[in-house]
Amino acid sequence: MIKIGMIIGDRYEILEKIGTGGMSDVYKAKDHKLNRFVAVKVLKQEFAENANFVSKFRIEAQAAAGLMHPNIVNVYDVGEEGGIHYIVMELVEGITLKKYIEKKARLSVKEAISIAIQVSMGIEAAHNNHIIHRDIKPQNIIISKEGKVKVTDFGIAKAATSNTITSNVMGSVHYTSPEQARGGYSDEKSDIYSLGITMFEMLTGRVPFNGETTVAIAIKHIQEELPSPRDYVPEIPYSVEQIVFKCCQKSPDRRYQSMGELIIDLKQSLMNPDEDFVKVVDPDEEASTRMITDKDMAQIKKQSDRRDSMDEAMRLNRNAEYSREEYYEEDDDEEEDAYYEEEDDDDDYDPKMEKITTALAIVAALLIGGIIIFLVGRAFGMFQFGDETTNQEQVPTKLEQQTEQTEQTEQVAMIAVEGKTLDDAKKALIEIGLTPEIQYEVTDAYEEGIVMKASVAEGEMVSLNTNVILTVAEGSDGVVVPTVTGKSKSEATALLEKAGFVVNVTESYDSAVQNGYVISQSPEAETTAPAGSSITIRVSQGAEDTKVRVPNVVGLAEEDAIVSLTESGLTAGSITQVHHEDATLTDKVCYQSYSVGSYVEKGTLIDLKVSVGPEEVTYSYAESIAAPTEAPEYRNGMPVTVTVTTADGTQLLNTQTSSFPVSVNYKGIKSPSGTITFKFVVTTEATTTTNPETGEVIITEGTSTEKTVERAITFVAE
Repeated sequence: MIKIGMIIGDRYEILEKIGTGGMSDVYKAKDHKLNRFVAVKVLKQEFAENANFVSKFRIEAQAAAGLMHPNIVNVYDVGEEGGIHYIVMELVEGITLKKYIEKKARLSVKEAISIAIQVSMGIEAAHNNHIIHRDIKPQNIIISKEGKVKVTDFGIAKAATSNTITSNVMGSVHYTSPEQARGGYSDEKSDIYSLGITMFEMLTGRVPFNGETTVAIAIKHIQEELPSPRDYVPEIPYSVEQIVFKCCQKSPDRRYQSMGELIIDLKQSLMNPDEDFVKVVDPDEEASTRMITDKDMAQIKKQSDRRDSMDEAMRLNRNAEYSREEYYEEDDDEEEDAYYEEEDDDDDYDPKMEKITTALAIVAALLIGGIIIFLVGRAFGMFQFGDETTNQEQVPTKLEQQTEQTEQTEQVAMIAVEGKTLDDAKKALIEIGLTPEIQYEVTDAYEEGIVMKASVAEGEMVSLNTNVILTVAEGSDGVVVPTVTGKSKSEATALLEKAGFVVNVTESYDSAVQNGYVISQSPEAETTAPAGSSITIRVSQGAEDTKVRVPNVVGLAEEDAIVSLTESGLTAGSITQVHHEDATLTDKVCYQSYSVGSYVEKGTLIDLKVSVGPEEVTYSYAESIAAPTEAPEYRNGMPVTVTVTTADGTQLLNTQTSSFPVSVNYKGIKSPSGTITFKFVVTTEATTTTNPETGEVIITEGTSTEKTVERAITFVAE
């Protein structure tokens, strides 16, 4: 049984569980020989004693181990230890294509085609090795942190022979081909169909066929025409739509016949997306009924005499063959007679009975196929109820969490390990991201197997993956560790194993030690350690590669970018100032001549461009300003103060006039809009009234009121 902290194959230390599937569990592990992290796929205990499941597990391992391609998850090792069957695979830090589509709703056309090309190249490599995946779907496609696309989980792949393979195995029903849904044969063109459905989902964010049950979805794959992806996303180019249609033809003969053909069309669609270059081949086209032409009739007449002679020759030849192979020819004649009898029977053809018979046959086939699909699916753990998720769907989620944690905490605080047992101390250090190394010391102060001290003090901040040397107490019956520093790897291993130790090998660059020779050992030479304990030797890989990784300096101030390049061993080249549409990058680097993450020689010149802000757009205003007739108090001839002000507060005009319209012509305006303001005074005349009782005359003076009218205007870009 697998436990966290245990070592299998004398080299793979199990660190944590990162996924589970129907037949196996997946663990993150550390390969101590090559000092790297790997994924270990372990057959579940309940299946380990079943010979059939063990056989399937071995077939999966053998099929996948033969594939080495940048777009396929590589398999490093296969083994069995104490009833534990395992496969060691490349650990890809990233996210499944399914999760990626869910996060982005749908992908752009160029991104979808780019991913499809990489997937096609990986599957093509498998097909060239006579291996069919049979379960292509977004859940089995991983996009790494570097943007590399990899196909994984060849869980039901089988080595193909020159004959057609028949299999009842069916992958996820949303992506299964019609022939798989029927429970029939599946070949390379089944993978092409599944990739076409995957492309449909990348482009539209949804699968083409859905239903309440798996059988209902399978029937749609068999019977219903594929909807156009342009029905959901109209901007999809015509050629891309036709590529999806050709991949998803019901008949395998009408699809692309190889991944190579598909890759050619995908690349063509990137260059000429709207051209009609996708050709759907109809294998029945040449056998279709056609009108005979006058030219054809003349050709037939010319050859009539020749055909009569050929018929006579064929008749004589048949007589001769009959005398030699009488038995077989009699059988052939019987078949020929039966054929003509069937032609004669066509006169009694009943169309209604033919339709009824066809319908009954289809219904029966679908029912039988559905039952077979369901039973096979249950047997392979595809149709399960509950919250169980697939291996690859869980792995990227864990990897994303791990990536986020690594980015957020580049250093960790050392924990207390003194007084703990060795196993507890190792487990605790691994959980916080540190690597334990063991050395032993004979002492009576501690019980055997207890940690006495560590090379890093408690609370000290150290980088992730730092090696922490644990000094462990041992009894007086230890074995003296031989000196292997400075010896070759093979000689050091032989000496340590002869002394009764287990050897762990780590590698690192060291310009002072020849490649392949031991730099250091832990525990140190001439100390004692228990027989059978692990001795770690660090082997030199020679001088480190001179190439350095290009950092990301976009978004940094010019001085900070130069410092970052210098610290990375690079040199700032030409620095030019340019306009950039992103205002947030003003006075910052907006371009670097080498892409982030690429490797270049030390001292390489990296050209930079610094943004001076978005390019300014100026406007003009040439109009005749009409009188403010929108105000009912305005009267022609009134003196009016007219001002024109832009949205940024710049005043273009301030004048008083009683004559309209007012002509203006301004250029180089920096704002796209502004306001015209009219101000004028409205005066009422004095009035005279007489009191009827007293006869007193009352004079009321007139009043003056200032009125303001505003009019919004828009300027024209120059």
